[in-house]
Amino acid sequence: MRRLFWLAMGITIGVLVVRKLSMAAEAMKPEALAQRTGRGAANAVERLQQFAADVRIAMHQREDELRAGVGLDAEPPTTTKEI
Repeated sequence: MRRLFWLAMGITIGVLVVRKLSMAAEAMKPEALAQRTGRGAANAVERLQQFAADVRIAMHQREDELRAGVGLDAEPPTTTKEI
């Protein structure tokens, strides 16, 4: 009975190891690597575009603050000269 148990345990462990190794080998194929790299590049581009949009928004907000502080957008004073 013990031998049968250990035989079943060895077969189970062997099957699990072979499955794990075959999944690792499948993940290292050129097609899988190219697919993963393509997804990573697409995600990086999206993050970069979002960052650029955030920078533009912050830049416009700061420009508005500076213009208001300096008074560049204010109406010029009207002075009338009497002759």
